[in-house]
Amino acid sequence: MNRRLALTWMFTALLVAVGCDRSTIPAASPPAASTVQVEPVALTISAAASLQDAMQEIQSLYRREQPNATLTYNFGSSGSLQQQIEQGAPVDIFISAAPKQMDALEKKNLLLSDTRQDILSNEVVLITSKNAANISGFKDLTSDTVNQVSIGNPESVPAGQYGQEVLTALKLFDPLKRKLVLAKDVRQVLSYVETGNVDAGIVYASDSKASEQIRIAATAPAGSHSPIIYPVAVLKDSKNADAAREFVQFLSADQAKATFKRYGFIPVAQ
Repeated sequence: MNRRLALTWMFTALLVAVGCDRSTIPAASPPAASTVQVEPVALTISAAASLQDAMQEIQSLYRREQPNATLTYNFGSSGSLQQQIEQGAPVDIFISAAPKQMDALEKKNLLLSDTRQDILSNEVVLITSKNAANISGFKDLTSDTVNQVSIGNPESVPAGQYGQEVLTALKLFDPLKRKLVLAKDVRQVLSYVETGNVDAGIVYASDSKASEQIRIAATAPAGSHSPIIYPVAVLKDSKNADAAREFVQFLSADQAKATFKRYGFIPVAQ
C-alpha cells in the first residue's frame, strides 16, 4: 500500500511540474494579419474648382485601394484656397490650377519638401449656350449682339488669368472690358452661360464637359496664353504626411490618368 501511495504521489508531482513548466512557455502569437490594425486616416484636399468632377471619381477609385482613407474636398478658386492655407486652414494637400499660387506657398515655406509635382494640363476655350448661333470665335465677342462675357477674376482665378492673356493676345481685352463679368471661379462662369445670364464665357476645356447645355465656340490659339499647369503638393503642417504622399502618387497612376483624360484634362508625363 505504501508503495502504491508513493507511486501516486510521484505521478501527481510530475504532472504538476509539467504544468508549471508549460506555463512559462509564451503563448503562440496569432497570425500577423489578425493583429495588424490599419488605422483610419482622413485627408483634407483643397483643389481648384475645375477639378471637381474628376476628383469625385478619383475619390471612389482611391477608396477601393485604401478603404481606410477618408478624403474631404474643398473646391474653390486657386487664389482663395491659397489664402486659406496661408491663414492656417488645416489642409493636407493642395492642387492648384496654376503655378502662381503654389509658388506663393512655396516661398513661404508652407510645402512639404520634395512633394511638389506637376500633374495636369488643360486648354482655354470660349463657350456659349447651345442655341447661340452668333458666336463662332473670339472676335465675335465685340459684336453688338453680344452684351456680356464672363471670365474668372484674373486676380484669383487662374482660368481668368489665362482668359485675359488670350483676349490681350488677340487685342480684344480693352474693347471687351465693359462687357466682362468677373466670376469667383470657372464653375460660376459655366453657370452664368448655362442660365443665359451672359452670352459667352471663357473656361477650361475640361469644364465644358461638365455641362450638356453649352458648346465650345472656339479654342484659344496656341501661344495666346502661358502654359496651363496644375501642380500638387503636400502641406508642411499635414498631420498625415505619409498618407498624403501616397495619395499624391496615386494621382499619377494609370487609372487616375485615365479618369482625368475622360474629364478633358491632359496628364503631364512624370
